[in-house]
Amino acid sequence: MSTPLRPRRPRASGPLLGVLAVASLAAALLTGCGATAATPTPTPTDAAALLTPLGAGFIGSASPSPSPEATVTPEPGSWAGVTPPVGYRVTLISAGTDAATTTVVQAVADWAAGAHVALTTLSASNDEEVGTLFDEAVAAGSDLIVGAGNGVIDTFMLVTAQYLDQQVLVVGAELPEPTANVTSVVWPGAVFRGTGLGTSGDLDPASVTPERTADAIEAGVASVLHGHTGIVVYLS
Repeated sequence: MSTPLRPRRPRASGPLLGVLAVASLAAALLTGCGATAATPTPTPTDAAALLTPLGAGFIGSASPSPSPEATVTPEPGSWAGVTPPVGYRVTLISAGTDAATTTVVQAVADWAAGAHVALTTLSASNDEEVGTLFDEAVAAGSDLIVGAGNGVIDTFMLVTAQYLDQQVLVVGAELPEPTANVTSVVWPGAVFRGTGLGTSGDLDPASVTPERTADAIEAGVASVLHGHTGIVVYLS
Protein backbone atom coordinates (compact mmCIF):
# COMPACT_ATOMS: atom_id res chain seq x y z
CA MET A 1 0.00 0.00 0.00
CA SER A 2 1.42 3.36 -0.89
CA THR A 3 1.40 6.25 1.53
CA PRO A 4 -0.41 9.33 0.25
CA LEU A 5 1.89 12.20 -0.35
CA ARG A 6 1.35 15.32 1.70
CA PRO A 7 1.03 18.50 -0.26
CA ARG A 8 4.22 20.50 -0.11
CA ARG A 9 4.17 23.94 1.46
CA PRO A 10 5.24 26.72 -0.83
CA ARG A 11 8.69 28.00 0.07
CA ALA A 12 9.08 31.64 1.01
CA SER A 13 11.06 33.52 -1.52
CA GLY A 14 11.81 36.99 -2.67
CA PRO A 15 10.20 39.84 -0.68
CA LEU A 16 8.36 37.45 1.67
CA LEU A 17 11.63 35.79 2.71
CA GLY A 18 13.10 39.21 3.49
CA VAL A 19 10.12 40.18 5.65
CA LEU A 20 10.36 36.96 7.64
CA ALA A 21 14.07 37.43 8.23
CA VAL A 22 13.59 40.98 9.50
CA ALA A 23 10.77 39.85 11.81
CA SER A 24 12.92 37.08 13.27
CA LEU A 25 15.80 39.46 13.87
CA ALA A 26 13.52 42.00 15.58
CA ALA A 27 12.06 39.32 17.86
CA ALA A 28 15.54 38.18 18.86
CA LEU A 29 16.62 41.72 19.64
CA LEU A 30 13.51 42.36 21.73
CA THR A 31 14.02 39.12 23.64
CA GLY A 32 17.63 40.01 24.30
CA CYS A 33 16.75 43.53 25.50
CA GLY A 34 14.05 42.19 27.79
CA ALA A 35 16.47 39.75 29.43
CA THR A 36 19.05 42.47 29.97
CA ALA A 37 16.60 45.00 31.43
CA ALA A 38 14.99 42.60 33.92
CA THR A 39 15.89 43.57 37.49
CA PRO A 40 15.21 41.22 40.41
CA THR A 41 12.90 42.58 43.09
CA PRO A 42 14.97 43.29 46.23
CA THR A 43 14.22 41.05 49.17
CA PRO A 44 14.01 42.52 52.70
CA THR A 45 17.53 41.25 53.32
CA ASP A 46 18.78 43.01 50.20
CA ALA A 47 17.03 46.22 51.27
CA ALA A 48 18.68 46.15 54.70
CA ALA A 49 22.06 45.62 53.06
CA LEU A 50 21.63 48.91 51.18
CA LEU A 51 21.08 50.90 54.39
CA THR A 52 23.74 52.87 56.21
CA PRO A 53 24.97 50.38 58.84
CA LEU A 54 24.33 50.87 62.51
CA GLY A 55 27.29 51.70 64.70
CA ALA A 56 28.80 48.82 66.64
CA GLY A 57 27.52 50.40 69.85
CA PHE A 58 23.87 50.23 68.90
CA ILE A 59 23.16 46.71 70.15
CA GLY A 60 26.49 46.10 71.85
CA SER A 61 26.89 42.59 73.25
CA ALA A 62 23.50 41.58 71.84
CA SER A 63 25.11 41.14 68.40
CA PRO A 64 24.11 39.93 65.89
CA SER A 65 20.60 40.67 67.12
CA PRO A 66 18.94 41.13 70.52
CA SER A 67 16.52 38.51 71.78
CA PRO A 68 12.76 39.20 71.69
CA GLU A 69 11.57 41.74 74.28
CA ALA A 70 15.18 42.59 75.16
CA THR A 71 16.26 46.09 76.10
CA VAL A 72 19.26 47.62 74.35
CA THR A 73 21.02 50.83 75.33
CA PRO A 74 22.66 52.22 72.20
CA GLU A 75 25.61 54.54 72.28
CA PRO A 76 24.63 58.11 71.34
CA GLY A 77 24.78 58.62 67.60
CA SER A 78 25.19 54.91 66.76
CA TRP A 79 22.06 55.20 64.62
CA ALA A 80 23.24 58.27 62.69
CA GLY A 81 22.75 58.32 58.94
CA VAL A 82 20.22 55.46 58.72
CA THR A 83 17.37 56.73 56.55
CA PRO A 84 14.41 54.94 54.99
CA PRO A 85 14.37 53.98 51.32
CA VAL A 86 12.57 56.11 48.75
CA GLY A 87 8.81 55.71 48.98
CA TYR A 88 8.75 54.69 52.64
CA ARG A 89 5.30 55.38 54.13
CA VAL A 90 4.75 56.23 57.78
CA THR A 91 1.49 56.81 59.66
CA LEU A 92 1.67 58.64 62.97
CA ILE A 93 -1.15 58.02 65.46
CA SER A 94 -1.37 60.24 68.52
CA ALA A 95 -3.83 60.60 71.39
CA GLY A 96 -3.86 63.64 73.62
CA THR A 97 -2.89 67.29 73.36
CA ASP A 98 -0.54 67.44 76.34
CA ALA A 99 2.89 69.00 75.88
CA ALA A 100 4.74 65.66 75.83
CA THR A 101 2.54 64.18 73.10
CA THR A 102 2.74 67.38 71.05
CA THR A 103 6.53 67.31 71.28
CA VAL A 104 6.69 63.73 70.00
CA VAL A 105 4.33 64.54 67.13
CA GLN A 106 6.46 67.51 66.09
CA ALA A 107 9.65 65.44 66.27
CA VAL A 108 8.18 62.80 63.97
CA ALA A 109 7.00 65.46 61.52
CA ASP A 110 10.45 67.11 61.47
CA TRP A 111 12.18 63.76 60.97
CA ALA A 112 9.83 62.79 58.13
CA ALA A 113 10.46 66.08 56.34
CA GLY A 114 14.22 65.70 56.63
CA ALA A 115 14.18 62.07 55.53
CA HIS A 116 11.74 62.75 52.65
CA VAL A 117 9.28 60.25 54.07
CA ALA A 118 5.59 60.19 53.15
CA LEU A 119 3.91 60.92 56.50
CA THR A 120 0.23 60.70 57.39
CA THR A 121 -0.68 62.17 60.79
CA LEU A 122 -3.81 60.97 62.58
CA SER A 123 -5.13 62.13 65.95
CA ALA A 124 -7.55 60.22 68.18
CA SER A 125 -9.67 61.50 71.05
CA ASN A 126 -10.32 58.14 72.75
CA ASP A 127 -9.29 54.48 72.80
CA GLU A 128 -11.91 53.44 70.26
CA GLU A 129 -10.65 56.01 67.77
CA VAL A 130 -7.07 54.83 68.29
CA GLY A 131 -8.15 51.32 67.26
CA THR A 132 -10.09 52.60 64.25
CA LEU A 133 -7.18 54.72 63.05
CA PHE A 134 -4.79 51.82 63.49
CA ASP A 135 -7.01 49.63 61.30
CA GLU A 136 -7.09 52.37 58.67
CA ALA A 137 -3.31 52.77 58.73
CA VAL A 138 -2.82 49.04 58.16
CA ALA A 139 -5.36 49.02 55.33
CA ALA A 140 -3.57 51.96 53.70
CA GLY A 141 -0.37 49.92 53.44
CA SER A 142 1.80 51.86 55.87
CA ASP A 143 5.37 50.60 56.07
CA LEU A 144 5.53 51.78 59.67
CA ILE A 145 2.95 52.93 62.20
CA VAL A 146 4.30 55.26 64.89
CA GLY A 147 2.46 55.72 68.18
CA ALA A 148 2.90 59.02 70.03
CA GLY A 149 1.68 59.76 73.51
CA ASN A 150 0.76 57.64 76.48
CA GLY A 151 -2.84 57.72 75.30
CA VAL A 152 -2.24 55.15 72.52
CA ILE A 153 -0.64 52.46 74.69
CA ASP A 154 -3.69 50.71 76.15
CA THR A 155 -5.20 50.21 72.68
CA PHE A 156 -1.89 49.36 71.00
CA MET A 157 -1.51 46.50 73.50
CA LEU A 158 -4.60 44.94 71.92
CA VAL A 159 -4.42 45.80 68.22
CA THR A 160 -0.73 45.34 67.43
CA ALA A 161 -0.94 41.59 68.08
CA GLN A 162 -3.71 41.33 65.49
CA TYR A 163 -1.43 42.57 62.70
CA LEU A 164 1.87 40.73 63.14
CA ASP A 165 3.05 41.70 59.65
CA GLN A 166 2.72 45.39 60.43
CA GLN A 167 5.78 47.11 61.88
CA VAL A 168 5.00 49.46 64.78
CA LEU A 169 7.19 51.96 66.63
CA VAL A 170 6.19 53.56 69.93
CA VAL A 171 8.04 56.70 70.97
CA GLY A 172 8.23 57.74 74.62
CA ALA A 173 6.37 54.71 76.00
CA GLU A 174 6.37 50.93 75.66
CA LEU A 175 4.10 47.92 75.60
CA PRO A 176 4.46 45.59 78.61
CA GLU A 177 4.48 42.48 76.40
CA PRO A 178 5.35 43.50 72.84
CA THR A 179 5.02 41.13 69.93
CA ALA A 180 7.88 40.83 67.45
CA ASN A 181 6.50 43.62 65.28
CA VAL A 182 6.49 46.29 68.01
CA THR A 183 9.57 48.34 68.88
CA SER A 184 9.67 51.02 71.58
CA VAL A 185 12.03 53.85 72.39
CA VAL A 186 12.07 55.13 75.97
CA TRP A 187 14.33 57.16 78.25
CA PRO A 188 14.36 58.25 81.90
CA GLY A 189 11.04 59.94 82.60
CA ALA A 190 9.34 58.50 79.50
CA VAL A 191 8.63 54.90 80.45
CA PHE A 192 4.83 54.61 80.49
CA ARG A 193 3.75 50.95 80.09
CA GLY A 194 -0.03 51.16 80.26
CA THR A 195 -2.74 52.18 82.69
CA GLY A 196 -2.47 50.61 86.14
CA LEU A 197 1.01 49.14 85.72
CA GLY A 198 2.65 51.23 88.41
CA THR A 199 4.89 53.41 86.27
CA SER A 200 3.43 56.79 87.23
CA GLY A 201 6.20 57.47 89.72
CA ASP A 202 8.80 57.15 86.95
CA LEU A 203 7.09 59.56 84.57
CA ASP A 204 8.39 63.07 84.04
CA PRO A 205 6.74 65.04 81.21
CA ALA A 206 9.60 67.52 81.34
CA SER A 207 11.93 64.77 80.08
CA VAL A 208 10.12 64.74 76.73
CA THR A 209 12.19 67.42 75.03
CA PRO A 210 12.62 68.21 71.32
CA GLU A 211 16.21 66.96 71.43
CA ARG A 212 15.33 63.69 73.15
CA THR A 213 12.37 62.94 70.90
CA ALA A 214 14.41 63.72 67.79
CA ASP A 215 16.98 61.11 68.85
CA ALA A 216 14.18 58.69 69.73
CA ILE A 217 12.48 58.68 66.35
CA GLU A 218 15.79 58.37 64.50
CA ALA A 219 17.05 55.54 66.72
CA GLY A 220 13.73 53.72 66.61
CA VAL A 221 13.38 53.85 62.84
CA ALA A 222 16.99 52.75 62.41
CA SER A 223 16.34 49.75 64.64
CA VAL A 224 13.22 48.78 62.68
CA LEU A 225 14.89 49.19 59.29
CA HIS A 226 17.75 46.93 60.36
CA GLY A 227 15.37 44.25 61.61
CA HIS A 228 15.92 44.75 65.35
CA THR A 229 12.24 44.69 66.25
CA GLY A 230 10.16 43.53 69.20
CA ILE A 231 12.63 45.19 71.56
CA VAL A 232 12.93 48.26 73.76
CA VAL A 233 15.54 50.85 72.80
CA TYR A 234 16.53 52.70 75.99
CA LEU A 235 18.21 56.05 75.57
CA SER A 236 20.21 56.69 78.73
